Amino acid sequence: MFQSSLFGRGLTARLLASSMLATAVAVPMASAGTISGEVADSTGTRTLRGAEVSLVELNQNAEVGQDGSYRFVNVPAGTYTLRVRYPGAEEQSRVITIADADTATESFTLAPRGSDGDTAVMETVLVIGQQANLLSSIARQRASDTVETVLTRDAIGQFPDQNVAEALRRAPGINVLNDQGEGRFVSVRGLDPNLNSASINGNRVLATGGDERAVALDVIPSELIESIEIKKSLTPDMDADTIGGSVEINTTSAFDRKKDLFSISYEGSYNDLNEKTSPKGSVDFIKLIGDNLGLSGGFSYYDREFSTDNVEMDGWSETDDGLVYAEDVEYRDYDVRRERYGFTLGLDFRASDNTDLYVRGLYSKFDDTELRTRLVFGLGEASSGTDTSASFDSADEEITVERDLKDRREIQTVRTISAGGKTITGPWTLTYDAAYSEADQTENGSIDPIIFRQDFEGDGALGLTFDYSDMKLPMFNVDFGAGGFNDPTAYEFDALERTTSEDAKDTEASFKFDVAREFALNNGTFEVKSGAKFRQRDKSLDFEFDIFDGYDGDLTLADVAGSATYGLVDIGVVPSLSRVRALTVPANIGPFERDALESEFASTVESYEADEEILAGYLMGKYQTGPLRVIGGVRVEQTKTNTSGSRAELIEEGGEFGGVTLEEDTLFITPVSYSNDYTDVLPSVNVRYDVTDKIVARFGAFQSIIRPSFGKFAPRFIIEENDEGEREGEFGNPELDPYRATNFDATLEYYFSPEAVIQGGVFYKKIDDYIVDVVFDDPGTFNGIDYNEAVIPLNGESAEVRGIELSYGQAFTMLPAPFDGLIANVNYTYTDTEAEVQTEDGLRAIPLPTSSEHTYNIVIGYDKGPVSLRLSGAGRSSYLDELGSDAEGDRYVEPHFQIDASAKYRFTENFQVFAELVNLNDATYTAYQTGPGRDRLLQYEEYSWTAKFGFKANF
Repeated sequence: MFQSSLFGRGLTARLLASSMLATAVAVPMASAGTISGEVADSTGTRTLRGAEVSLVELNQNAEVGQDGSYRFVNVPAGTYTLRVRYPGAEEQSRVITIADADTATESFTLAPRGSDGDTAVMETVLVIGQQANLLSSIARQRASDTVETVLTRDAIGQFPDQNVAEALRRAPGINVLNDQGEGRFVSVRGLDPNLNSASINGNRVLATGGDERAVALDVIPSELIESIEIKKSLTPDMDADTIGGSVEINTTSAFDRKKDLFSISYEGSYNDLNEKTSPKGSVDFIKLIGDNLGLSGGFSYYDREFSTDNVEMDGWSETDDGLVYAEDVEYRDYDVRRERYGFTLGLDFRASDNTDLYVRGLYSKFDDTELRTRLVFGLGEASSGTDTSASFDSADEEITVERDLKDRREIQTVRTISAGGKTITGPWTLTYDAAYSEADQTENGSIDPIIFRQDFEGDGALGLTFDYSDMKLPMFNVDFGAGGFNDPTAYEFDALERTTSEDAKDTEASFKFDVAREFALNNGTFEVKSGAKFRQRDKSLDFEFDIFDGYDGDLTLADVAGSATYGLVDIGVVPSLSRVRALTVPANIGPFERDALESEFASTVESYEADEEILAGYLMGKYQTGPLRVIGGVRVEQTKTNTSGSRAELIEEGGEFGGVTLEEDTLFITPVSYSNDYTDVLPSVNVRYDVTDKIVARFGAFQSIIRPSFGKFAPRFIIEENDEGEREGEFGNPELDPYRATNFDATLEYYFSPEAVIQGGVFYKKIDDYIVDVVFDDPGTFNGIDYNEAVIPLNGESAEVRGIELSYGQAFTMLPAPFDGLIANVNYTYTDTEAEVQTEDGLRAIPLPTSSEHTYNIVIGYDKGPVSLRLSGAGRSSYLDELGSDAEGDRYVEPHFQIDASAKYRFTENFQVFAELVNLNDATYTAYQTGPGRDRLLQYEEYSWTAKFGFKANF
């Protein structure tokens, strides 16, 4: 391991040294000059990032950057044609003469094609509205060095959707996984969200949860974002920890615009299921202080209340007579309040003509309060039934009924701050950045849950029949014993489980430095670039869980009785939120009897600490000549990890430990720690070729890695042993290897008009050492620990991912009025995954978890004058969610298709009203097992629709 460390550090140093040497010894062309300038829209509102500037005679192209600037270096003395193109704008060309060692400045302002004589509103089409979003995305995609998709907001701060996850739903190959009906985790090309990466202003966004690397992007309001780039192929100067795609979130820079901005918006949000209206508001601003200093920022607040109706079933079994039934049935009623607020603040400073500096920060807080009441059936073997029903009689086996309440408040925060800049001196470009990111998730005193229970035994106590004819909504009927079933005084206190404290914390400090040297060749340009980056990440989960299993006195459901708002079936009496809160406040908690052993066990098994150190270096070359652009090189990343956790063994009375028979239940805790060290050499190449003036071909090949999620490799070894010596285990695996992938992309983009693109592509990925949770039902040994049943994360052999990606976007400005305001954006991705997983019965073929075979989005819009309309649909096919012990036990999620609509009307240039309908087709969530015989429900949720209405004003 020590040799690997030396190799990694040594190779990084050699890459940097070789790059410096290459740039230092090369001789630039004598008497060369520089041409630079800016490109903005004709209203002088904002810069046009992504515009293409060309020196026609030299076959050289430059992309306009975020601040609107472009630059050509090492230009021989002479006279040239300088051409500027931007989707939807009139092309401009100028003749420019540059003398020996001269510096020339030439700036452009672009107007929409055919805008002469149009209204002032139409003259802003390049920067405001749906067309502005589309044109900016087309420009930046076309200018890109890699395979990528870009989503942008317009010049008055409008983004297409409410949070970052929802906005990404519109991009090609993107599927958003919902939580309680809201977009949260992002899947790229149908792959598990853990196989993606996310960054803010070039630095990694951290996971708020205690176990995962996947980033919950609903934490970040879209009002704070300038653009989102989804990069699907990598270059050596990018972090290599992605397989699906790299989601790069950029906040606003003051130099994005040429004028000051102040905008404010307010809306109400009405949820049909709970019939409540929630407020939301935001403020955006950009203030330019002279030509060289600017401030930018924003604030967003959203307090949303909504409801979810849910059914969950588990323990599907079959009698000897072939009768299929579920042993566990739960009817869950959720009322959720999610309060989000966040702000960004940035300072941009042009220290000199050659140096730009910045400081940018983001803070976002997500306060999630979830109230859940529940009716739970614990059933034995079915007594009788049909193909679509099962009956249960307490005379045959005991029936347990629980009515409980969960009152959970979880607070997630994300903080990032970065400072850096760029210095250009002659042909040299230096970039530098230091950043600190922090994410955490906390709970303090959540009731999770409080349970009231009644056991029905013997003749006549309780009879139930469940009707499974509607797989998504199983109904139940009380055949007899309804009096006891509905009597709250008969449900006695069973347990109170309290998350007394959860503190999940994730921090990362990073430092990076890049140096680039550009050379002019006789037939193009060549740039050598190298750099280094250091990342120090620390993640921990500190968990305190208290279990109360007794009460000093009498406590029944009648003492806290309330009613449910559940809409699927009548679940009867449930605990009241206000009464439970009054009963469980610290002043009244005394009569509850804490189980010290179970509490310590529950607290110990969750907690862990991990630190991860990544040192990276790269060497990259970029060659451009006429229509050809090639970027190639190698990146080296060395990873060192240190983790600590516990081996927790809970042995029942009568069991043995160390050869001694125990006289009472006993918990044995042994601290454990592990270290790991590995180095990856990751080459890549990206080729872009302009086949014609309208056709762009791209090819990308790169190697990348995904490190295991912290919850998978943290050394948490949990064993429960009964008095017969049977041991159930749930293990972390500190010896997991990272996913390692070889990736290929090829795309063809056809820009058949200045406001349109149609593209198609293929991709292939070979993933070694992918990770899955494997369920073992037979005795075995893991890491020296014996078990009878266990769940263990393991590396698979290899997996293959292949697919096709198609997309089409167009603003139909060529049509006669009023149809020239139409906009269409359609995309489809096909993803085929093949993998094998080792089970106790040998290798089993599976698709990769969370991988949808089909992903598609459809957006039809209209944007003309004061009117803006949009109808959108986002869909995906079913996917494998979790592995069971065999194929029949696997958990799948049904296909999902959601329709949203929006309408906006601009009364004046500065004031607009809007309305939106979200999930207007009442799309639901269904998880199931595949049989045999028929699909078996595991989870069903419905959310109904949400209406939003409000206004936006800008000054």
